[in-house]
Amino acid sequence: MIAIALAATAARNAGLIEGETVTRLVMGAIGLMLVWYGNRMPKTFVPAAKARQVQRVGGWSMVLSGLAYAGLWIFAPVSLAFTGGCAAVVAGIAVTVLYGLSLRQK
Repeated sequence: MIAIALAATAARNAGLIEGETVTRLVMGAIGLMLVWYGNRMPKTFVPAAKARQVQRVGGWSMVLSGLAYAGLWIFAPVSLAFTGGCAAVVAGIAVTVLYGLSLRQK
């Protein structure tokens, strides 16, 4: 991600791309990092069965919210990307937390 930010900044300084494009590239990379992390979540070992269930749901919700975040930052207008991207990540976290709490009550 640092390489993407440095390369995009160098391209902006050379006059090849605009500042908004740099922002979109970096924010899109952050979204793809969320996807990567969400993909890794269920692969770590946890001994409790309910914790594994929460990890699987958390992994899926992080992958989907990361894809939404990256897609919005790459293609949507900046104001919509900011609002929608934040909402997607908060929704992914909320799904995971609420699912974990629902399993706790069973």
